[in-house]
Amino acid sequence: MSADCCSAKGDALAAMARTAALRRVLLAVLAVNALLFIVEFGAGLVAGSAALMADSVDMLGDAMVYGISLYAIGRGVRWQAGAALFKGAFILALGLGVLVQIGVKIAYGVPPATTLMVAVGALALAGNLFCLRLLWRFRRDDVNMSSTFECSRNDVIANIGVIAAAGGVAITGAAWPDILVASLIAMLFLRSAVRVGVEASRAWRHAPRGTQAAS
Repeated sequence: MSADCCSAKGDALAAMARTAALRRVLLAVLAVNALLFIVEFGAGLVAGSAALMADSVDMLGDAMVYGISLYAIGRGVRWQAGAALFKGAFILALGLGVLVQIGVKIAYGVPPATTLMVAVGALALAGNLFCLRLLWRFRRDDVNMSSTFECSRNDVIANIGVIAAAGGVAITGAAWPDILVASLIAMLFLRSAVRVGVEASRAWRHAPRGTQAAS
């Protein structure tokens, strides 16, 4: 058996092991985000916080993103680019949904309960830092994982924003810090949607037609 043959088999086994590890990581971060969505959404309703509600919607979106990423693993470049395009569109929809929440908050909102905001925001931050750590080594694998890592990084930024909003509300006694942070989260969504969409469109255009799933 030639050295080249042994090397090729070794590379194939390493690729299979990495794919298996990636699947386990995506399943773990999907579960974390789904759980955090339930916790944050409920807390946002109880606390009356637009920022918490915006962050919870982000968690739901990310859980769906991770599911799509799982589906795209091992498939061709066009499959991966298509999954990333879908994620970009979904992030855009989330951003627009947050803007609607902000409008409702401006019209009818009162200052939220800051203690609950801080507690749940800190819990979400810890969960998303854990997810980010798990995804770190896969962040440059392909356009699919690059867009997935982008979503997780946004989560950490949004969580910090929620905690900052709670501090602002506690200091001022007004609702505007909560509304401000929710607006920033919405802008973060819209920026990511554009970035992911452009990157995925470029990959889609340059991918060979008829690319099959990797064996």
